[in-house]
Amino acid sequence: MSPKVILITGSAKRIGAFTARYLHQLGWNIVLHYNQSEQQACELAKQMNAARADSVKLVQGSLNTVQKIENVAQQSIEAFGKLNALINNASSFYPTPIGSVSENDWTNLVGSNMQAPLFLAQYCNATLQKNNGVIINMVDIHAAKPLNNHTLYCMAKSALVMMTQSLAQELAPKVRVNGVAPGAILWPETTLSEEDKEQVLKLVPLQKLGAMQDIAQVIDYLLNAQYVTGQIITVDGGRSIASHVKA
Repeated sequence: MSPKVILITGSAKRIGAFTARYLHQLGWNIVLHYNQSEQQACELAKQMNAARADSVKLVQGSLNTVQKIENVAQQSIEAFGKLNALINNASSFYPTPIGSVSENDWTNLVGSNMQAPLFLAQYCNATLQKNNGVIINMVDIHAAKPLNNHTLYCMAKSALVMMTQSLAQELAPKVRVNGVAPGAILWPETTLSEEDKEQVLKLVPLQKLGAMQDIAQVIDYLLNAQYVTGQIITVDGGRSIASHVKA
């Protein structure tokens, strides 16, 4: 049997890239999607193809318009002729204080965090149905508890939670749809002071930053959990259930 194929959006860097490596080592063929991070994507694909020839294909494209999303989906399906799974990992993240929100912010934040997962699920549905596929959406703990000055981002992630649950119902029984809600796994690419980092970790009962492997392991579980659908698994060291700040 040929290897299973997974499309991971935004997989040139950070958690997306780690997850691609992790699943590739487990035998998956990878459709590695990127938008602007061409150098990182090409290097990652080169390394994985060196380990297992012709096991990784690159797809480039913006996810900010429906037409471009459809192009990404078509190229991804054509890469290996099928898809067994889709991970909606690509995500824009930055503050949008009220009074400064622009149409461009809407396009970026809603486009990557809500619009793209919906239309990718739609365009990939036929091949996923055929292959008893899986969709995994990368959500956020702030879909339930808003982050200050990030209203637009939190709105989009909250919609993604509902989308996950709704699609799980609509696409069953052939396709399972679940979500992963990371907490503090990697610090944002924007600079945080040591004091800011300390304040964040005070909110985490386990008192430490999570690891990318924690996310990849949960994704691997969801890819194989045949009786799990419509669920959001939170990976945050207990932050979402913490009732107070530790001294």
